[in-house]
Amino acid sequence: MYFTDRTDAGRQLAARLEGLKGQDLVVLGLPRGGVPVAAQVADALQAPLDICLVRKLGVPYQPELAMGAIGENGVRVLNERVIAETGVSERDLAETERRERAVLEERAERYRAARGPADPRGRTAVIVDDGIATGATARAACEVVRARGAARIVLAVPVAPRGWAERVAGAADETYSVHEPDLFYAIGQFYRDFSQTPDEEVVACLRLRRGARGEDTEVRIPLGALEVGGRLTVPERATGIVLFAHGSGSSRHSPRNRAVAATLNRAGLGTLLFDLLTEDEAADRANVFDTPLLAARLLQAGDWLADRPATATLRTGYFGASTGAAAALWAAAEPGSTVAGVVSRGGRPDLADERLPDVTAPTLLIVGGADPLVLDLNNRAQQRLRCEHRLVTVPGAGHLFEEPGALERVGTLAAAWFAERL
Repeated sequence: MYFTDRTDAGRQLAARLEGLKGQDLVVLGLPRGGVPVAAQVADALQAPLDICLVRKLGVPYQPELAMGAIGENGVRVLNERVIAETGVSERDLAETERRERAVLEERAERYRAARGPADPRGRTAVIVDDGIATGATARAACEVVRARGAARIVLAVPVAPRGWAERVAGAADETYSVHEPDLFYAIGQFYRDFSQTPDEEVVACLRLRRGARGEDTEVRIPLGALEVGGRLTVPERATGIVLFAHGSGSSRHSPRNRAVAATLNRAGLGTLLFDLLTEDEAADRANVFDTPLLAARLLQAGDWLADRPATATLRTGYFGASTGAAAALWAAAEPGSTVAGVVSRGGRPDLADERLPDVTAPTLLIVGGADPLVLDLNNRAQQRLRCEHRLVTVPGAGHLFEEPGALERVGTLAAAWFAERL
C-alpha cells in the first residue's frame, strides 16, 4: 500500500512533477477519481485545473475489463485484441458506447457548470488519473486533449503496472509515475482509502481553484442585549454562505475552522465565523454545553445576515465542530428552518439527540477514523436522522483532524456538500 488516499497520492505525484513548474501548463484530471489527485498537482505546479472527460467501454457482463474508451469531440479508442478475445459483437459495442456517451454528456453539463474549460491550445497538458490498469482510458484522454490543440502531452499517475509507458506510447509525449509495481491486480490495492469519488467532490475541486477568496471583514453581531465579534468573508459572486459553530473552548479565531472556511471561500462560498459566547459566558463551562443556548445564537446570527444587503439573498448552511455541531443540528431542527445544508466535523450529535428527527436539511457527518467514541455517537445519530444524510470517515484522523491532509479532506468534503446544496 503506497497511498493513504487520493490527496496523498496527488502530493506524491506533484513532487515527481516538480520539474514542470514554471512552464505554460494546464492540469487535466480524469473524472472522477483522477480529479482529487490532479487538484494537488495543479496546486503544486501553480497551474489551472480542468477535467478531461472520457468513459471506459467495459466488456458486457465483465464491465471492469476495458475494450476501449470514448471522449469528448467524438474520440473513440478500441482495444481490438480484447474485443476479439471476448467475442463482443458490433451491436453490443454500439449499445455500450451509446450508454457511456449519454453519461459523458450528462457529466460534461454538470462539471462544466462549475468552471468553463481551460484552453489547452499551444500549452503543455498534464493529464492525471489515480492510476492506470489497461491504459485504454488514458490513451483516449490523450487523443481528446490532442484534438483540442495541446502542444505537448504529459501523462502522469501515482501508480501503474511495470511497462505501462509502452502501452500509451505515441499517445503521450512524456509519462510519469510514482510507483510501478510488478504485482498489479487493481489500482485500489495501493490505496488505504479508495472509496468512490462523488460528483460533488469533482465540482468542489474545480470551484476551489476558480480564484477570488474575498476580503475578511471584522464585524460585531448583536445577540439580544449582547454583542459578539465575528469574521465575515463574502467572495465576489458568492453562491451561498456558511455559518460556523465552533466547539468547546474555541472561538472565531479557531485555526481549524479558519482553514476550512478558506477552502469554502475558494469554492465561492461566503463564511461567518463568530463567537457563540462572550468571554465572561465562556468562563462558565456549563454554557459551553448548553446546546439550546448555542443554537439560539446561531439562529440570531443567521437573522443578522439576512438583514445585510450583501448576504440577504444567499442561501445558508451550518458547519459545526464538536459541541458546535450539536448547536448546528439543534438550530436546523427549528420549525420553519430554511438552512440548506449542515456539515458536522467530529461532532457531538448526542447533545442534540432529541431534535435529530426534526432536522430537514441535508446533513454530512465527518468523523476521524481514529476517533472511535465520536464515530459511535455519529453512527447512532444516523439512525435518528430522517433527512438526507451521509457519514464519511477520514482514515487515520483523530478528533482534531491534526494529521497531514486530514483537515484539507474535511474542507473538500464540506465544499462539495455545500456547493451542491447552496
